[in-house]
Amino acid sequence: MNQIIRHALFLPFLLMAISIEGYSFEKRDDGIVLKPGNQVETGVRRLIIRAITGDMIRITGFPGEGGSAPASLVVDSSHQWPQTTVTVREQQGTIHMMTKTLTILIDEQTGAITIKNKRDEILFQEGTRKIVPGVILDEPVHHVRQSFQWADDEALYGLGQHQEGVFNWRGHDAELVQYNMRAVVPFLLSSKGYGLLWDNTSYTRFSDTPAGSWLWSEVGDCIDYYFIYGPDPDSVIRNYRRLTGAAPLFPRWAYGYVQSKERYKTQQEILDVAREYRDRRIPMDVIVLDWQYWDNGHWGQKSFNRERFPDPASMMQTLHDQYHTRLMISVWPKMSVRSADYREMAEHEGFLYPDEDSPFYDAFNPDARALYWNQANEGLFSKGIDAWWCDATEPELDGWDFNIDAYKTKMKPAIGSGARYMNAYSLMHARGIYENQRKTTGNKRVVNLTRSAFAGQQRYATITWSGDIVATWDVFRRQIPAGLNFCMSGLPYWTTDIGGFFVHSAEKGKLGQGLWFRNGGFDGGTGDDDYKELYVRWFQYGAFCPVFRSHGTDISREIWRFGEPGHWAYDALLKFDRLRYRLMPYIYSTAWHVTADGYTPMRGLVMDFMQDPHVLDIGDQFMFGPALLISPVTRPKSLFRHVYLPQGAGWINFWTGKKYSGGQTLSVPTPVGEIPVYVRAGSIVPMGPVIQYAAEAADPIELRIYPGADGRFVLYEDENDNYNYEKGACSVIEFGWNDLKRELVIEDRKGEFPGMLAERQIQVVLVRENHGNGADMVRDPDRVIRYEGKRQAVMF
Repeated sequence: MNQIIRHALFLPFLLMAISIEGYSFEKRDDGIVLKPGNQVETGVRRLIIRAITGDMIRITGFPGEGGSAPASLVVDSSHQWPQTTVTVREQQGTIHMMTKTLTILIDEQTGAITIKNKRDEILFQEGTRKIVPGVILDEPVHHVRQSFQWADDEALYGLGQHQEGVFNWRGHDAELVQYNMRAVVPFLLSSKGYGLLWDNTSYTRFSDTPAGSWLWSEVGDCIDYYFIYGPDPDSVIRNYRRLTGAAPLFPRWAYGYVQSKERYKTQQEILDVAREYRDRRIPMDVIVLDWQYWDNGHWGQKSFNRERFPDPASMMQTLHDQYHTRLMISVWPKMSVRSADYREMAEHEGFLYPDEDSPFYDAFNPDARALYWNQANEGLFSKGIDAWWCDATEPELDGWDFNIDAYKTKMKPAIGSGARYMNAYSLMHARGIYENQRKTTGNKRVVNLTRSAFAGQQRYATITWSGDIVATWDVFRRQIPAGLNFCMSGLPYWTTDIGGFFVHSAEKGKLGQGLWFRNGGFDGGTGDDDYKELYVRWFQYGAFCPVFRSHGTDISREIWRFGEPGHWAYDALLKFDRLRYRLMPYIYSTAWHVTADGYTPMRGLVMDFMQDPHVLDIGDQFMFGPALLISPVTRPKSLFRHVYLPQGAGWINFWTGKKYSGGQTLSVPTPVGEIPVYVRAGSIVPMGPVIQYAAEAADPIELRIYPGADGRFVLYEDENDNYNYEKGACSVIEFGWNDLKRELVIEDRKGEFPGMLAERQIQVVLVRENHGNGADMVRDPDRVIRYEGKRQAVMF
């Protein structure tokens, strides 16, 4: 569908006047039902406002007086909500609906909604709503639109991952349809401390211009969205995950370094790379096997070619036992008509979408999902495979053109039309992988790297990466706001192809000019110092992403391809790889916080400093967990970069220990071996020993304390991989720092698990200038504590 036709679909909403004779309402225990007068040009015949909890309000507008909203694919249906009772009264033409936390005001003439907090401050205001009937491919549908009135100083984040370089969506438009390099999540996070979840799986647009601001969807049985209150961003995301599902904990190894490229071609090559990493003592946990491990011409077949992979089970045993390495494997939702998997799928009516060469299976069909898993289990998982890389999950129905009409004509979901469900394919595919692996075993946690996403997908143990991006400095810069907005959409795990997927140019690839997928800027690859600089800076940034992963085509990505020990690029890469592993106790504990408390590990500054207006538009810095402020270097030959230190905290330079007050901008030197990293005063950062893989050793703990404020950190540990943690097989140790008393309190350990260290050494470091700085272990800690699980208080 071309742009003119797309805009024509929602242009009438901007032109039509609204005329309503007033609303009547009916009170229910948990909300109200409103019906307009006879003159209804909005198309909304019934409006239901329901309190899910005191902090979450569902708003649905229907085109008829009867009917109900369709079953949601987004909301976690397994969660049972206790009924929330509301108080309702009328006053001067306004209906007041009150929960313990919120007051919802409904204008009786227009039906427009305003929501206030208990301090009588306006949080949120609707504009007009509109439902218009239409037809798409002979299917009667309704187009739905809801407009909004934002505060002048309000910032908006989320909407998934987009490549336009936008951080704050105010003043911008966004197209919400799945695409390589775009992952759709119809969720907005406001700097005012609330979120909006737009529950619609069809083609959707967001717009914020001087003419108005709205969300519009092409197909909807009703307007259906949730207002989710915080009042702080973490509470908003926590409530969002209560509604849509918690993010399970990945195995510890998933937070280590992931080595990938397009592609390793043989079993022996994979083993050789794993051995080289161990021989060089370079930390690494995962090798990724990209496509074409199957028989030639059998795209999507979920089994190994026997000539190139003669004994997959033996390969996996060697990787696990000898090299302590895991294997992630690429699987596709489409399969060649020449493959055995296709033939098995084709025996079942409706399991495959129509295509003459390589049809996609119907992930909306639970029986098709079960068969897909059986194939993956028999051919791959039973051989010892550890993790999934679910590629092309938009789904990629029309090659790399991603024509919207292809979703409508080629998608044939079992539950409805392609136009209605086009954005939810990735969600349902991830559901099949997660639920069926959980049924198969509880000894291996699900890890699923996927190119697309949708609201609620976090409950299926997914990581999304930013697609087949190209290697340029501009594209690198755009990954930072893309990743932040994705994580601020409620999905905590995101990564990117370090160094860019495409490195070479169109000219070198002999593919012609103007192709979006072949515009890399470095034909010299790893022989080009300019590319090495880009790769090093991207790698330094990647070390502080939720998942740390290198991948791409054109060149090999192993660390030694960029030089040997003593070379500036090799040394810089090794330094940040080791730093990632030294931070493993901090990272894994933060990951538990994600699962247990709905936390977000990669955080726009507004999540921690929403009272500081200067951070609202800073999209090139972020917090990694509660302590670390990261400022990637995103321009070539940079000697300095500006770093803003947010108000409300003191800050310590990670590399030097020098202290700074918040609310100022620094010009920070950026030698190629460093990027600016600042630590929030009052932070407690547990660091581990130098290790080669994530689960190698957990002792001793180097506990770095950054004085200047009180602090707290909870160290989490478990068996590293399996689901016993869901049954309580884990332990937590709480550390508290009283800055005035200069006292560290280590609380009683809570919980236990098989293999837990009964006794451990804690090396306490009070960070100051020239002491406790940088990535290396501190040789002279301020105190060495023998901890046996009982409370200790230590004065400094």
